[in-house]
Amino acid sequence: MEKVRIQDDLFYYVNGEKLETLVIPDDKPTAGGFADLAKGVEETMISELNDMAESQKYPNEYLRNAVSFYRIAKDVKKRNKQGIKPALKSLNKIEKLKDVSALNRKLAEFTVDGTPLPFNIGVSEDMMDTTRHCLMLQGPSVILPDVTYYKEGMESQKEAILGMWSNTAKALLAYTPLSKEDQEQYVKDAISFDALIATLVKSSEEWSEYTKLYNPMPVNKVARLLKPLKFKKMLEKVFGYIPETIIVAEPRWLKGAKTIFNEETFTLYKHWAYINELIHAAPLLSEELRELGGSYRRALMGIAKCSTAEKAAYNLTSSFFSEPLGLYYGKKYFGEEAKQDVVEMVTDIIETYKNRIKANDFLSPSTKEKAVLKLSTMKVKMGYPDKVDPYYDRLLVDENASLYANYQKLSLARAQRELEKLNKPVDRSKWVMPGHMVNACYNPFSNDITFPAAILQAPFYSIHQTRSENLGGIGAVIGHEISHAFDNNGAKCDENGNLKNWWTKEDFKKFNAKTKAMIKQWDGIELPWGKVNGALVVSENIADNGGMACTLDIMSHMWNANYEEYFMNWARVWCIKAKPEYAKMLLSVDVHSPAYLRANMQPRNFEEWYQTFGVKRTDKMYITPKKRIKIW
Repeated sequence: MEKVRIQDDLFYYVNGEKLETLVIPDDKPTAGGFADLAKGVEETMISELNDMAESQKYPNEYLRNAVSFYRIAKDVKKRNKQGIKPALKSLNKIEKLKDVSALNRKLAEFTVDGTPLPFNIGVSEDMMDTTRHCLMLQGPSVILPDVTYYKEGMESQKEAILGMWSNTAKALLAYTPLSKEDQEQYVKDAISFDALIATLVKSSEEWSEYTKLYNPMPVNKVARLLKPLKFKKMLEKVFGYIPETIIVAEPRWLKGAKTIFNEETFTLYKHWAYINELIHAAPLLSEELRELGGSYRRALMGIAKCSTAEKAAYNLTSSFFSEPLGLYYGKKYFGEEAKQDVVEMVTDIIETYKNRIKANDFLSPSTKEKAVLKLSTMKVKMGYPDKVDPYYDRLLVDENASLYANYQKLSLARAQRELEKLNKPVDRSKWVMPGHMVNACYNPFSNDITFPAAILQAPFYSIHQTRSENLGGIGAVIGHEISHAFDNNGAKCDENGNLKNWWTKEDFKKFNAKTKAMIKQWDGIELPWGKVNGALVVSENIADNGGMACTLDIMSHMWNANYEEYFMNWARVWCIKAKPEYAKMLLSVDVHSPAYLRANMQPRNFEEWYQTFGVKRTDKMYITPKKRIKIW
């Protein structure tokens, strides 16, 4: 491609040549950036597991069980011989249900073992008092990526994607004992039940405002709205008592729950549950069923081929043994020198953030004081945890059992552990991401930031990169995560993670105006695969904006700051090539903006961008000063 000017397109100026040669693997939807680092970690950890399996030498019991599970998952010959048989017991359990009364007798069992139900419950931190847990309730998920696909004007896309799902369901049902006639009816009924769900559950945009999930409701009222299900009886069986209050994440769904599930719609539910259970089981069965089961997901993302049995086995193992694997990876591949350097960077960024808050021109002194307190009490989790959670002692693998049976056993242990938390205090030392994950996060309910070891590598970070490059990479990511404490959601939580208004009315009004400006700046931007929903991505854009503002501030006090290196590495970390189908789907479900825009939009808000590259009004990456946004 023709070389573009940096003033017109930072993303392509930095990444254009690489993108021309970058090849998306047949079994992935993206390549470059995060995806390449994740691919490298995957290859490293597969090699580690293979070496342990061959040598039969394990660093600890956790990894011995992980390797046992990995070995079973990778045993294609055994899985092919078993076919669909391991899953038939779970499928028959649903098939035997005759009516709502029969479901009520199984309701507690289904709640714990994960059998698809017309509701979902879980245990999480209580947003009003994050030292304790609460019970949360929400509706079931829809078949399509988001409920926006069901809206008027989306009919052709909706039908096309439902057709993909139907093909997957029909192909899998052919392996069950159901007659051909029943198979056709099950698919029709499942789609009919899905259409009912879609009228009431939340969209991705609604889910993105997570502080609005907190809707306490008396259990008696919830139970009335969920009739004919015997909800209170289920709670007593599962927890040993009936909680007085439940947090309802989707009040609209709950108010209309009777229209979705009742005696008349029971058969629709049953057939929907049967197919969902079958699709969920498919990756654990024969190779043929695993490939068929993933065909809908691959079609949605534009993925050409199913991943190898080895990769699938690793990812399945990682889903259960994430902390032991992450701890092993972190200790072996993340150096102490690098850890100290990044911790120093985090400390510098937090202190800079405090000074920026103090100098802020729209906050009053009382609000500034609370914001600085929040920064002062923010905890940092770097690389990997000190030890493995004792919960992993429960994950025992039976090498004589099938992959499906072991999966069910481990899933049950995980579910029981989560449900048990309702009566226990919140453990704030818990890591929400393992050391081998290429990601980072801010937890609003514990006011901490986590940076797994796997993301602390080039281009995000390297002790061999300049400080300017590292600030444009991991520095901006660190600033991004800190900024989530002050995005449109995080700003509603205090220094302890509790949902609490610590703003003056006037200050929050000004902040909301800036939030709306950020939405407007992004909303409707057209890309080849669709338009950006500014409201869906606003929290992440506020975080990107804050991360860049803070790190540019640090740059301004460095004697050897190189802004060219900073901005070019900022663009480099967003070097991603994606399948068009995947990119299109993300526009409707992902709270993050497309990588191309993350690279190109935020620099335009900062004067340093214009000074560094002499960007003028006639250049494509210019916006007028009055339209530039800087919040933190």
